[in-house]
Amino acid sequence: MSRPLIGVTTSEVRLPAQTDPLPEGDPPQREMALGMVYMRAVELAGGLPVVLPPLGHDTIAPLLDRLCGICLSGGPDIDPEGYGEPVRNPQLGPTEPDLDAYELALAQLADVRGMPVLGICRGSQALNVARGGTLHQHLGDLTDGSVQHRQAARGRVPTHQVRIAPGSRLARVMGVVDAQVNSFHHQAADRCGRGLRAVAWSPDGVVEGIEDDSDGMFMGVQWHAESLVEFPEQLALFRMLVEEAEGYGNREPEVRAA
Repeated sequence: MSRPLIGVTTSEVRLPAQTDPLPEGDPPQREMALGMVYMRAVELAGGLPVVLPPLGHDTIAPLLDRLCGICLSGGPDIDPEGYGEPVRNPQLGPTEPDLDAYELALAQLADVRGMPVLGICRGSQALNVARGGTLHQHLGDLTDGSVQHRQAARGRVPTHQVRIAPGSRLARVMGVVDAQVNSFHHQAADRCGRGLRAVAWSPDGVVEGIEDDSDGMFMGVQWHAESLVEFPEQLALFRMLVEEAEGYGNREPEVRAA
């Protein structure tokens, strides 16, 4: 069997002033940035990863026509205007509203088609916003500091626990109701979007996982599972994406109400 094509978004952009090109290379220019760990996680799970460049919205449908699944990757903060918040928290990092709009449109169209979607960190936040949900702009204003959500340790090191709702799809896929995870974020889901429910939490109450309340795979985790694939329960998230993508590729696309 051919391996399903999994599109991986890249919502992090480096401006020319932030690049350090070699003298023999191209001149400074706007660049996409995406960690190879996403590619390796999809490949290890049995899929073929392809990077989705944030081009015009007219490219989204033709790209999805060729794909069987989507992984929404991590990246910068989502601009609060995208979820109806006019006041910007002073701790908000740099945002890219045009890139947000592209990624949200991509997630929404994939959702309408019934295509499986897995969101990682910012990607989890993006799929929540794509369904009309909102975000906490800065967890430091809400939490007691007992959990380090922006860890200093490297990505392959789990630093805190998450509790997963028994009976949730996330628990069934991972095979656990408690997991050790890494953490590189200062935002998280606030109000869940349409048809989504919170299914995982850190000890301080921050939402760490959301999923569709139906059988469709529209799921996000706040931690960076792509850096933890040596742990079977973390690799299982990508295996699920690939399995769902295989099923999607073998059926007529389902069209859901927007």
